[in-house]
Amino acid sequence: MSAGSTEDRILAVLEEDAQASYAEIAERAGVSKPTVRKYINRLEDEGVIVGYSADVNPKKLSSQSIALVGIDVASERYVEATRELKELDSVESLYTSSGDHMLMAEVRAPDGDAVGEVISDRILTIEGVEAAHPSFLQERLK
Repeated sequence: MSAGSTEDRILAVLEEDAQASYAEIAERAGVSKPTVRKYINRLEDEGVIVGYSADVNPKKLSSQSIALVGIDVASERYVEATRELKELDSVESLYTSSGDHMLMAEVRAPDGDAVGEVISDRILTIEGVEAAHPSFLQERLK
């Protein structure tokens, strides 16, 4: 088997279950545990794997609201604004986007009002941020 297919199988297992042990990954990917360890270390070193996370069902969170916020930034302030957005504790993740907005941020706060405060008091006060458009997550379907 090629290295690419081994890598793809290991990544597929991790994407399905980020908590899988090396033994589980090895069994499901059809390789040895040392092979799994070698590939995961290399993929982390190369920045392909940038972290491990838990999928959260927003409907089950009684003490937290999650919104995906489309953010428009002036192109001349893009780098600085992005740097500041990455520093905000309420911004769980930040993505570049080719869609309607330059950036997409996952914002978490205790409730909808608090999400609104993060947007108005933190995100929109960053120099260069021109607009923020929240969409509140309601229920995870898959």
